[in-house]
Amino acid sequence: RRILFAMNVEGNTAEKGFRKSAKTVGNVIGNYHPHGDSSVYEAMVRMSQDWKVRNMLIEMHGNNGSVDGDPPAAMRYTEARLSPISAELLRDIEKETVDFIPNFDDTSSEPTVLPARFPNLLVNGSTGISA
Repeated sequence: RRILFAMNVEGNTAEKGFRKSAKTVGNVIGNYHPHGDSSVYEAMVRMSQDWKVRNMLIEMHGNNGSVDGDPPAAMRYTEARLSPISAELLRDIEKETVDFIPNFDDTSSEPTVLPARFPNLLVNGSTGISA
């Protein structure tokens, strides 16, 4: 949720160019999840691996690992953006369709859930940042 929301806020959407994964990870840990960068990047990578999720929520350029268990390249070498289906998870979020709460340092707010127009939990499973 936080990764997708942060990418949407920064305009890193499917119709635009790819951006460095490290930039997104920095935005997420700086604004919404003040913990280790590796857990955020690993969650981003998982959402980009078509052998782990049915519908990829993030498109990634560069080495994002392999089905054989090879690790992904470091975040400074990969680029990412939201996939087109992610737009369906975030559509109308600015129209107060879901509740928002203050972020960890009260400098902005984040959604408690996404307004999802498709059942992401059923489609892709439940593994997230804490996986």
